[in-house]
Amino acid sequence: MKIGAHVSASGGISKAVGRGVEIGCETIQIFGSSPQSWAFKPIADAEVESFRQQASETGLGPVFLHAIYLINLGTTNQTNLTKGIDSLVNYMTLAANIGAGGIIFHPGSHKGAGYDAIFDQAVDSIKTVLDQSPEGPYLCLENMAGMGQHIGAKFQELGDIIKAVDNPRLRICLDTQHSFAAGYDLTTQKGVNLMMTEFDQAIGVDKLAAVHANDSKQPCGSGVDRHDNIGEGLIGEAGFEAIMGHPAFRDVPFFLEVPGFDGKGPDQRNIEILKDIRHRVGIND
Repeated sequence: MKIGAHVSASGGISKAVGRGVEIGCETIQIFGSSPQSWAFKPIADAEVESFRQQASETGLGPVFLHAIYLINLGTTNQTNLTKGIDSLVNYMTLAANIGAGGIIFHPGSHKGAGYDAIFDQAVDSIKTVLDQSPEGPYLCLENMAGMGQHIGAKFQELGDIIKAVDNPRLRICLDTQHSFAAGYDLTTQKGVNLMMTEFDQAIGVDKLAAVHANDSKQPCGSGVDRHDNIGEGLIGEAGFEAIMGHPAFRDVPFFLEVPGFDGKGPDQRNIEILKDIRHRVGIND
């Protein structure tokens, strides 16, 4: 169980490695471009090589990329759907180039049309991405909080997509805050066990590739996506003990996406809290 965080790649992706090491990361997640723009600028070979060398020398990994936020597999705008597919292919190619474990993306919203109405489009889009991507990295759907008309707040929705795509490279990133907001009570071992039983039945625990480790500012079942620092939110440290102590998570990397105790994003204090919890549940550092 590697513990890390989403860190800035500002100034070049190679700079992210040092930023991660500085706060105690064992693994990192980064953006490969601006998360609010369709624009994608290929990374220079020298920058790719520098990233790979630094990651190797520090033992940092597995690395994951987080896709841009504009992607929506449920859109009726075919131009934007094509842009989303192209963006995912670009990210998968970058992931392969830098030796990353995979990319994580939000599936988007059905915009009121309903999940069934966009299902075939989502499946076909993912198949296209995988067909056009180099071998190696996983493509990871992230579960959502349930706000609005998002796709994938229910594990069954994600499981149905995975079964229809039928490709071993399609995996899941489980976000703890999104799960809590979607109605899964993660404050107790019983609640975590119930969630993971449902996850296994709908998706399969073998499909779990990564965890976004975030406490929650909003109550269970709120449907609201609002992250908090570990122990400051409504899941609490006891909840993370239950999560990290569950066998399904033992070999899965944890990435913090929290506001930080100084308001500047994931920090050393949050990393140390997760490492302490990992130790308390009996997993070797």
